[in-house]
Amino acid sequence: MAEVTALELLRGLYDYHRWANHRLADVAAGLGDAVAGREVGAQFSFPTVRRMLAHIYGADWVWLARWKGTSPTALPGAQIATLAELRTRWDATEAEQRTFVDGLAAADLARVIEYRNTEGKPFHGVLGTLLQHVANHATHHRSEVATMLTMLSGSPPSTDRVVHHLIQTGQLQG
Repeated sequence: MAEVTALELLRGLYDYHRWANHRLADVAAGLGDAVAGREVGAQFSFPTVRRMLAHIYGADWVWLARWKGTSPTALPGAQIATLAELRTRWDATEAEQRTFVDGLAAADLARVIEYRNTEGKPFHGVLGTLLQHVANHATHHRSEVATMLTMLSGSPPSTDRVVHHLIQTGQLQG
């Protein structure tokens, strides 16, 4: 079997990350802004589907900025009023994120990133670990979105990593 590099795995992880985000955002869009903006419960990290998706977008945006050397003082997303506005912003961030990830060399994964959180506290981390964090963080919130969507309209389609692989390799219809 061919050896897969860490960089190839990360690029695949980000292809999956974008696909899974789109899969749930498309379901939300099909329900419309009124349903996606309906409060589902205080037990969730954010009480509406739109706000939860906006948080995933905001995390993508803020971490990309940090990887590129800036430390934003606020996470965007809370002010986004519609799913269409969210999609427009997220598409731009995803394009920039893809360019960044696709442009990495293997040595970049060991590079230390120094940044400040939104409160100004300094931190640092290895880029490879931070890249994994963003996709993993989104997985947590996507599970919340899937639960919210189930409560609102029925279970959404699977966002399993293997389903992405099967669709990408033509073994399953998307």
